[in-house]
Amino acid sequence: MTKALLIVEDDPGLQSQMRWCFNDDVEVHMASDRESAISSLRRHEPKVVTLDLGLPPDPGGSAEGFKILEEILQLAPATKVIVITGREENENAVRAIGMGATDFFQKPLDAEILNFIVERAFKVAQLETENVKLKTTQTGSGIPGIVANSPAMMKVCRTLEKIAPADVTTLILGETGTGKEVLARAVHALSPRSESTFAAINCAAIPENLLESELFGHEKGAFTGAHQQKKGKIELAHDGTLFLDEIGDMPAALQPKMLRFLQERVIERVGGVKEIPINVRVVCATHQDLGNLIQEGFFREDLYYRISEITLNLPPLREREGDSVLIAQALLKNVGDTMGRDDLRLSEDAMNAIRGYEWPGNVREMINKIKRAAIMVEGKNVSADDLELESPSLSLPEGSLNLKQIRDTAEKIACLQAIKGADGNMAKAARILGITRPTLYSLFEKHDIEASD
Repeated sequence: MTKALLIVEDDPGLQSQMRWCFNDDVEVHMASDRESAISSLRRHEPKVVTLDLGLPPDPGGSAEGFKILEEILQLAPATKVIVITGREENENAVRAIGMGATDFFQKPLDAEILNFIVERAFKVAQLETENVKLKTTQTGSGIPGIVANSPAMMKVCRTLEKIAPADVTTLILGETGTGKEVLARAVHALSPRSESTFAAINCAAIPENLLESELFGHEKGAFTGAHQQKKGKIELAHDGTLFLDEIGDMPAALQPKMLRFLQERVIERVGGVKEIPINVRVVCATHQDLGNLIQEGFFREDLYYRISEITLNLPPLREREGDSVLIAQALLKNVGDTMGRDDLRLSEDAMNAIRGYEWPGNVREMINKIKRAAIMVEGKNVSADDLELESPSLSLPEGSLNLKQIRDTAEKIACLQAIKGADGNMAKAARILGITRPTLYSLFEKHDIEASD
């Protein structure tokens, strides 16, 4: 994989020498002043920069070099900057390290030493990138398959951890697309039955006349087309976990047989007379209001009490504050890895759009949008347009196109979005905006923004 390096040096002779110091996998870009350095930084996004502090219009001093160093670290805080100084400029080297430079190199040029320092900086950058990816993919929930950090979901996860080792029948309630099967699989994975079968069946997806056979199995000749004996999902899940998805759609005629199984833990195959004992944990799920179904006579009350020894209420994505971007990043990484695009990332406008969207289809809808975006994106930054989401629009002063007012409004919105994206951390918000912390404080004061905003 090619590694991008930016060399900021105004001496053409040194530029030429430095260009040939590095391995073939290093892509070298040159800049001789602040304007070209910042332009190259934005265009090529180098992981490492070597910066000569003595640059025009102050080639004999270091003022311009320090200005460029500060600007680079504001625009790209993760970039590793190696400052190049003269032999008698130890104070400048120490000052640069204090400002955030990664390392320093003293003239005259030694190709071997410079190459070593630059390669070390690339390795540090790679480790930091991998660490960020690891943190992104870590769920925060401590539960396999569940990406969450919101209080609502963390409460569900802590409850799940308590009930998973206990062999109790569990009912998971939640809107379509919230990940009820993922939660059921997590219950299985954390239970003593984790090494055994997890068998899932969707009660709404199978025709009523076939569902009984799918669940309980059948004997040979039990009905037309039953040419051989077949075990049902319940029997196949013996010693493991049976997941009954959309149990609210189970036909009324089948509910008494399911109730008997839950009470007695025995089944009879369709067309059979032999009772078969089954040792299985049952997890059920539905997006429907079972209370209403009971009142309307579509669901048995005694069956409801059997399946709901423990109930988990899975909140919709819109009520999981902060989880939407976390989940989107994890999905994008998974999709990107599958497509060989591990460099894909969400742009700032994409993250803002994800936060502002209601997600009526919950995580399932997000999966579809992320997959589409990964296919359609040009480059590595996934935008709100790629996701087919609208970026949060600016609310301009009504009846006015005064440029100063428009700028002030945009400035205030940017500050609010940055501090929200930084979870209230002023230093991080300043880095997001590419400004210094004192400047951010001044903008807060200018626009009457309180910390509580």
